[in-house]
Amino acid sequence: MSGLSLVFDTPQLAQDYEVRSAERQFRHGQRLIAELGVRAGEHVLDIGSGTGLLAEHVAGIVGPTGKVLGIDPLPLRVEIAQRKAKANISFRVGNAYALDELPSGSFDVVYLNAVFHWLPEKTEPLRQIHRVLRPGGRIGLTTGAKDHPHRLQAIKKQVLSREPYARYPESQAGTPHWVTAEELSGLLGGAGFAVQKIEAQENVQYQPDGRAAIAFSQASSFGNFLGHLPESLRSQAIEDIQRELEAFRTPEGIRLEGKRLFAIAHKPASH
Repeated sequence: MSGLSLVFDTPQLAQDYEVRSAERQFRHGQRLIAELGVRAGEHVLDIGSGTGLLAEHVAGIVGPTGKVLGIDPLPLRVEIAQRKAKANISFRVGNAYALDELPSGSFDVVYLNAVFHWLPEKTEPLRQIHRVLRPGGRIGLTTGAKDHPHRLQAIKKQVLSREPYARYPESQAGTPHWVTAEELSGLLGGAGFAVQKIEAQENVQYQPDGRAAIAFSQASSFGNFLGHLPESLRSQAIEDIQRELEAFRTPEGIRLEGKRLFAIAHKPASH
């Protein structure tokens, strides 16, 4: 959202994300929606809606009397999402730092699926989400756990600490801003939410090979995975990371394990 490096996204990355996210982010999002108890007739805001897969799923739940709005800062992904637009679902370019145009108390549910770590400053978005939720409204989010990074993140960090890559430190704007469960609880509580659940869940995925693992990270980070490196070094960095990933390949593929935070909270009815 605000402050992120959005210039690296391409039509190919956007289309890759539409395909690659179906087996991971979309499935995690479906569980988040079930936990939030989204019902027919509710108004729902999807922040960081990407290509619209999860928002489309939610539109099917809220039905013709409900409404889903998806916002995302990446125009190429919003363009794909808009193909899914119907009477009860719409998409627009926007971000979590600019919800002023949305009326107070206008949503029953707001969710951020695999998005929260892309918010460098998190207090203002949570404050705005609190405002647009009706009293008793719910917020749900999934995000990586800062204290449990998965294997690809660790290998990338190791490789980039070496020369010649170490000469080009990653921009803080273009890297994920993970939190711990304790930090997340404090952020939600500080914004006025009553926390119902924060769980650190096992997050295990298998990629067929190193190239597929990196391709997924490129698509889900809208090109920021190695975007800070000069173009002349990116191919070599990919090869170096792939080589180290391949050492962990088994007959099932490359196991990438870490933990994901899964949080549900609500705006107290007295607010």
